[in-house]
Amino acid sequence: MTARDFIPPVYTTNVEKGSVTWESPSNIALVKYWGKKQDQIPENPSISFTLNHCKTMTTLEFSKKGDLEHFEFEVYLDGEKKDDFKPKIQTFLERVEVYLPFLKQYRFIIKTENTFPHSSGIASSASGMSALALCLMSVEKQLINSDVIISAVEEDLDDEYFNQKASFLARLGSGSACRSIEGDLIVWGKTKSIEGSTDLFGIKYPYKVHENFKEYQDTILLVDKGEKQVSSTVGHNLMHNHPYAQIRFEQAHQNLESLKGILESGDLDAFNAIVESEALTLHAMMMTSMPYFILMKPNTLEIINKIWEFRQKTGLHISFTLDAGANVHVLYPNKESQEILQFIQSELVAYCQNGHYICDQIGFGANQIQF
Repeated sequence: MTARDFIPPVYTTNVEKGSVTWESPSNIALVKYWGKKQDQIPENPSISFTLNHCKTMTTLEFSKKGDLEHFEFEVYLDGEKKDDFKPKIQTFLERVEVYLPFLKQYRFIIKTENTFPHSSGIASSASGMSALALCLMSVEKQLINSDVIISAVEEDLDDEYFNQKASFLARLGSGSACRSIEGDLIVWGKTKSIEGSTDLFGIKYPYKVHENFKEYQDTILLVDKGEKQVSSTVGHNLMHNHPYAQIRFEQAHQNLESLKGILESGDLDAFNAIVESEALTLHAMMMTSMPYFILMKPNTLEIINKIWEFRQKTGLHISFTLDAGANVHVLYPNKESQEILQFIQSELVAYCQNGHYICDQIGFGANQIQF
């Protein structure tokens, strides 16, 4: 498949106005993507758990307008107008216009809300951009006559095409957003290890997964709920000419290959080793870029050390991962959740900002709420 496959046929239906609502989850990468090429193409493949409770709900209201030369939209977060979000949305619309040629025909009001703190290392851009992409796809679906076969894709595959294009569009807003359309394990980035993998959009992990990884838990410890000191976009760009970049990209391919056998066998110790190594490698890339930066906080390290001590003492299969921020995702199998959650509440929550944390688990993707 190529990007040209996502250029639609001529729209055959006239829609004056409407409203659509989607909720889309965040995701947490197990093998991390860090560094990108032109057009939001990843430098290395990644695989993620789709989350369940950490999500964005977006309502898109649209109405026909006379000016066909410019994009026209307003953005609201939790009911408050957010003009500082507009540059990112403007860039997104410019990138996707060729694939959604109706965009300048409508005025949009984007109303969005998160179930978690914005810009706190829980990939709010992933859930937000994926929700917006899904809303726009729902508009396009109305504009295309149902009798038309979309881009030579058979009619019985329309849902698959819808998800692929939504993921493709979401990627152009935020790379990791392409992994939030579906679940529970999503692969993004071309790699020989995963059949069907592509740089263009996320795909459902196509191989056997052991029962150990079903209903996997993710308790997110909110060490710092403020804005990140360095944005992910800046961080990705610092991988250009990074002295360790090529070795890191090769490592990601190797870890994804290793993870295939681990996910099939259910080897939780091996799973923890790869996931934690990936998290620390991500932050090592930040600390060795030029300019260098550190997103972890002292309490991030305190939590990591507490997890290691508890795991060694109990033999339970608790591990951590990090996104591009200070917060800690504590991962563990559902069958061990009672003891581990008790440990989190008694030992780790004290390191969270205002004692705040989120109990989440593996999820299965976005849902349309209303049209």
